[in-house]
Amino acid sequence: MNFEYFIAKRLIKGKEHKSSISTPIIKIAISAIAIGVIMMLITVATGVGLQRKIREKVAAFNGHVLISSFDNNNSVESLIPITINQSFYPEFTDVDGVVHMQGVATKMGLIRTETDFEGVVVKGVGKDYYWDYFKEYLIEGRLPNYGDQLNEEILLSSHIANRLGLTIGDKAITYFLKKNAKRNSNPYIRAFQIVGIYNSGFQEFDETFLFADIRHIQKMNKWKLDEIGNFEVFIDDFDSIDQKGQEIYENIPSTLDSQTIALKYATIFEWLKLFDLNIIGIIGIIILVAGINMITALLVLILEKTPMIGILKALGSSDWSIRKMFLYNAGYLILIGLFWGNLIGVGLLFLQKHYGIVGLNPETYYVSTAPVYIDISYVLVLNIGTMMLCLLMLLIPSYIISKISPTKSIRFQ
Repeated sequence: MNFEYFIAKRLIKGKEHKSSISTPIIKIAISAIAIGVIMMLITVATGVGLQRKIREKVAAFNGHVLISSFDNNNSVESLIPITINQSFYPEFTDVDGVVHMQGVATKMGLIRTETDFEGVVVKGVGKDYYWDYFKEYLIEGRLPNYGDQLNEEILLSSHIANRLGLTIGDKAITYFLKKNAKRNSNPYIRAFQIVGIYNSGFQEFDETFLFADIRHIQKMNKWKLDEIGNFEVFIDDFDSIDQKGQEIYENIPSTLDSQTIALKYATIFEWLKLFDLNIIGIIGIIILVAGINMITALLVLILEKTPMIGILKALGSSDWSIRKMFLYNAGYLILIGLFWGNLIGVGLLFLQKHYGIVGLNPETYYVSTAPVYIDISYVLVLNIGTMMLCLLMLLIPSYIISKISPTKSIRFQ
């Protein structure tokens, strides 16, 4: 057995230290490591979880990349149609990573009841629409079915439904202005039937969008059945959205334009980038505090074992050999802190993930409960990083061992 490890093991298992002056300091150091790990796990899991959840919600309403005519670029309503008969639709084979494409169109409308009214953006979708995101957001009823026959089914947000007093099965009488209409001309009227109510928690979208059959918008705008407002493109890796957006732009006709959601909603995504800086800053501070506590504990252990250090030096042990003994001892204490920190931290994260104990203000954070993202990779990185950095910080204070004189320490004994 390694000599340094053997001595360190005897020090760890020795019973005499349990009533020594170092005991409370060691317990504080272990607690600091455990609390630090808990805070780091929560910081990373909630920070990354919030970023991913907001990305998913923005993509649910827009896709990752939008392809439209130049005239529609900054308009909420689809103004100039584009044909769906494109070389890149329905499969964008020229760009790797594109998993789905869908044709949509939007039109401004006004829902009116006997007592109130609400302005909405009616998003027309068809058979190719990707409903998977909305399965999670659906709170009542079912998703609309836009098959071969035109129908009046719509998906409405709970925000709009509550404001207007509407529920599943009700008729939503919606008015649309005619394009290039005269002053006294009558608007288009559609009596939509509510079959589903969703709540994404993204207030900006929930108070705006209503989902209906795209053929209603095509008829009101006098478009052909193969004409849409824009394409929504989904990719498999959000981290490469800028690169994929550029590739998509280079592989579409020059008459069309493309825009990523990171550019369209630049304010939201710039805000999300700040989370990375916050996470790094918090982790740095926590590791520094935990390291300082471990330094204190190591110094106390060294001072307490000064006579033993003198005896080992007198017997021929080198300074580095004795330093390794105490570093092994400190590493054991760090492992104890890591164990309890992971046990408690991951447990709290699973509770939040499955029960949503901690809530957030959706008007500020775009989600109603704090989302968590648990991945074994970042758990391992945090643990290994904490262990390595703490041990590196302990190398300097362990140097004090080389200053201990055998004759003076043994005489002190």
